[in-house]
Amino acid sequence: MAIGVGRGVSLRAWACRLLAVVIAVLATPAVAAEGWFSSYDEAMAAAERTGRPVLTIFTGSDWCPHCRTLEHNVLETDTFRDWATDRLVLLMIDLPQQGISTEERRTRSRVCIRYGVRVFPSALLIAPDGTAIALQTGYTGQTAATWVATMAGHLPPPPAMREARVGEAVFSSLDDAVATSRTARKPVLVMVSRAGDSDAATTVSSLIRDPEFEALTRDHFVVASVPQPADEVATDEVGTLLGGADLPNEAVEIIVTEDGRTPLFTQSGRQPPHRVVTGLRRFLAARQTHRW
Repeated sequence: MAIGVGRGVSLRAWACRLLAVVIAVLATPAVAAEGWFSSYDEAMAAAERTGRPVLTIFTGSDWCPHCRTLEHNVLETDTFRDWATDRLVLLMIDLPQQGISTEERRTRSRVCIRYGVRVFPSALLIAPDGTAIALQTGYTGQTAATWVATMAGHLPPPPAMREARVGEAVFSSLDDAVATSRTARKPVLVMVSRAGDSDAATTVSSLIRDPEFEALTRDHFVVASVPQPADEVATDEVGTLLGGADLPNEAVEIIVTEDGRTPLFTQSGRQPPHRVVTGLRRFLAARQTHRW
């Protein structure tokens, strides 16, 4: 719409019209083209309303060639649109070198910092409660179908299936985990905490849902989360793994074992998730080197 100053329109009237247009633009929700939000807060509000996870793309539209390739090869395709429709809330966090205000840059950068995003492009699935589900960094030229299939594998199951999937992904029985590990030929990663310790349970839950931890353990471990019985006995397998020690409140001990009795590696689960992942990667590297 062109706004001009005609003969019958005073400068003051023209200014009022211009101000009205500006106010209308500012009042419009921050939704990018084709249904993409550009505001984190508005995207999360939509996720809360619909119960859908948020697919967030972190991009640099005027400086990142791989970001533009991802958009062309994947995000602008019918394959992607057909998959995303009615499944996801879409959010684009764009940090270009030019074209946004300092305040908007800070706002968008805070989203990157919150979720630890340091590589562009990155794709992050966020649950409606703000919890990170899965992070995929970079783009190496995958087809739209391949890219979508990878991301779809991280989507939470429907509510009716959620309990069954958690039961399959994380064992609550050490014996069952050890039996599965023999078939899968993977060591068991056991997270042990005091029975009834709500703070430790929260730590374990957060760790299980951390994208890096989830990706690493899915490929390399059988995972079990088991409590230390209140009346620990020396013959108990959990007690054997802990060396007879009694865990303090809020403690979470991560132990890697093959037989459920002999620890191969231990570390505190109270560390930040990236440190836990780093320790586990070092264990895997040493295991490969020495062929344990």
